[in-house]
Amino acid sequence: MLPLAAQMNEGETVADAAVAENNAMAPIQETPGLPRVLLIGDSISIAYTLPVRALLKGKANVLRIPVNGEASAKPARITAWLGSGKWDVIHFNFGLWDAKIHGDKPLSDLATYEQNLRVIAGLLKATGARVIFATTTPVPALLKPEGRRFDPIPPYNDVAQKVMKDNGISIDDLYQVILPHETNLQRPFDVHYSPEGSQLLAEAVAASIQAELPAAKPLTGP
Repeated sequence: MLPLAAQMNEGETVADAAVAENNAMAPIQETPGLPRVLLIGDSISIAYTLPVRALLKGKANVLRIPVNGEASAKPARITAWLGSGKWDVIHFNFGLWDAKIHGDKPLSDLATYEQNLRVIAGLLKATGARVIFATTTPVPALLKPEGRRFDPIPPYNDVAQKVMKDNGISIDDLYQVILPHETNLQRPFDVHYSPEGSQLLAEAVAASIQAELPAAKPLTGP
C-alpha cells in the first residue's frame, strides 16, 4: 500500500486529506457477495468517501485508493491502485490538480489532460468493470492563500466528457450537481466543501454507482 501523506495540502481539513486520522482512508472489512466498487480521485473524493459508503451500505463494498489521486499525470499509478482483485464499478476523477496553475501555466494543459485521460480510460475499461467519470467541481473566483490559481474548469470538463463519450464511459456530472449550491456549500475562498456539500456530492456519486451495480451474488451455504 502506498504511504499516506505526512501533511495536508492547501485548504484541506482532515476530512479532505489522505492522512491516517481520516477514517475515509482506513481499510474496510468487505462483505462477501456484495459488488466491489473503487473510488479514485483527489481530496474532493476523499471527503465524499464515507457518506458514499453509508449510502451504499449493504449494497456494495466501497473501497478507495489509499492516497490523494492528485493529477492525471503518471497513469502507471492506476495499475498499482487496481491491484489484482476484481472490480465491478470504478468511479473516478482527475482534473482539479491538472488545472492548478504553477508559475504561469497549468500542471496539465488541455492536450496533455486529454492524452492522460485516454490512457487512464483504457486501463480502467480493461478491468471489465463498469466505469464512471465524475466531472471536476467548480473553483471559486477568489481563493486563499493569495496567488493560488486555476485555469477555468469547464474546458477541462468538456475535454473529459469527449474522452468518456469516445470510450463509452458514463458521466457523473458533479460540476452541475454542486454549481447551484456553490456559494452556500463551498468553503469560503477554497475548492473544498462543507460536510453538507460533500453529502450532496456523495448522493450523486452513490446514485451513479447504484445504477451500474450488478446484482449481489448469493452467499453459498451448506
